[in-house]
Amino acid sequence: MARAPAKFERIYAVVRRIPRGRVATYGQVARLAGLPRRARLVGYALSALERGDVPWQRVVNAQGRISGRSEPLFEDEQRGLLERERVVFTKSGRIPLARFQWKK
Repeated sequence: MARAPAKFERIYAVVRRIPRGRVATYGQVARLAGLPRRARLVGYALSALERGDVPWQRVVNAQGRISGRSEPLFEDEQRGLLERERVVFTKSGRIPLARFQWKK
C-alpha cells in the first residue's frame, strides 16, 4: 500500500486526537493540521482513507451535519458510529456543536 501524502498524514494525526464522543469540523481539523482554509483538503484526505485507526466519523461540516458522499449508506454508517459514541443529533439532523465539538 502506498504511503499517504504528508499533508494527509498531518490531517490523520489531528483526527486521531479527536476524543470519543466529540466531533470536529473540516475547517477545525485543517487549522489544527497547519492547513488553514483547506477544509476541502480534509474531505479529500478522509475520502482517500482506508479503514483503520483514523476515527473519520468524528469529522462533520461547519453546520454540525454529516456531509454527503457518493457511497451508498455512508451517512447512515457515520451517524450510527457517532450515536454509539453518544453523540446526539437534533430532529433536523444536526449535531449541537456547542455541546459536542472538540475544544482543542
